Amino acid sequence: MGYNQDSVRYSNKMVRFIHTSDLHLGKRFGQLPEDLRGRLTEARHQSIVTLAELAHSEGAELILIAGDVFDTGTPAPSVLRQAMQAMAANSNTKWVIIPGNHDSLASDELWKQVAHDRPENVLLCLESQPVEVAPATFVLPAPCLNRNSGRDLTEWMSDAEIAGDAIRIGLAHGAVQSFGEEDISEIIAPDRARQSGLDYLALGDWHGQVSINERTWYSGTPEPDRFKHSEPGRALFVEIEGPGAMPRVRPLKTGSFNWQKKALHILSGEDVSRQLNDIFPEISLRRKTLIQIEVEGRLRISDRLLLDKAVERATPDFARFEITSEALATAYEISDLDTIDQAGALRQAAETLMGEAEADPDPHGVSASALSLLYTFAAEDA
Repeated sequence: MGYNQDSVRYSNKMVRFIHTSDLHLGKRFGQLPEDLRGRLTEARHQSIVTLAELAHSEGAELILIAGDVFDTGTPAPSVLRQAMQAMAANSNTKWVIIPGNHDSLASDELWKQVAHDRPENVLLCLESQPVEVAPATFVLPAPCLNRNSGRDLTEWMSDAEIAGDAIRIGLAHGAVQSFGEEDISEIIAPDRARQSGLDYLALGDWHGQVSINERTWYSGTPEPDRFKHSEPGRALFVEIEGPGAMPRVRPLKTGSFNWQKKALHILSGEDVSRQLNDIFPEISLRRKTLIQIEVEGRLRISDRLLLDKAVERATPDFARFEITSEALATAYEISDLDTIDQAGALRQAAETLMGEAEADPDPHGVSASALSLLYTFAAEDA
């Protein structure tokens, strides 16, 4: 029918809700150590409790999950059952859920089981039709049909018939543009809220918090699971005074683990330990911090050894510590070779390796690695 938002009248009806998405319950984190996998898995379950507590403290009557409650279409029975039990614990809060691309409607058995196990305060939106979630407040859901829809599943919202003045909230999962994570064309119209007369469009899929426009937001995941975004887990508190009113949107902190990706540029002669500490979080936060540092610059072998030792000292403080040094070159000086040996066969070997390393365009080539190892052994014996 098309929708002229300018014709909408304000009413005294106000709605407050929390917008979240991408809980990915049951994610396995298979590339990480077993003890850390368990901690991260539990943190994802705990995000349900955190969201419910925030709903209570903020006076929100609804929690809208814009897809990917589960990481796969076949979560373990314990993951599903415990999720429903956690949502049931606060019966005054209504959870409104749509399938995302990870747990799409193609996972028919999953949603049959969720429908069977769900408590009364969990509302499943499995069809593209308006659902009244509170008096004069309707959610217009766009559940994912399968992993890759290939079309805009929110188009139907423009033709949705809702009698009388009501707050209209779109709930969808997918991309409005390519954010660089993968090569995708625009799927959901970025101006869907305007086209369809939505007071707010709650989106999921992108794990970082992003505002597309004043009425359209990605909430981000409540518990990060990668270094992609380097920001804490968050949700959104949304307040709409009535039909046509501009939503008031405020971020809420939800995450317990921090995934941080940092860049470090260092040169010989600089205090390597101090520079590392400058980009580290405070000590009390490190146990729940996964950090990935990309080091670049140019160091003498002696300073490279200092960097290695500083990393070795810091690593046990963190939940996970990763460092990449592909862009870190090594500067070679004759005085460094004196540490290995001042004369004799070992010194000749070191000089040969240094010459080969300087000629090799790969800063981590065989000769460079051998020379660094030789220097390390000599420094430890000194």
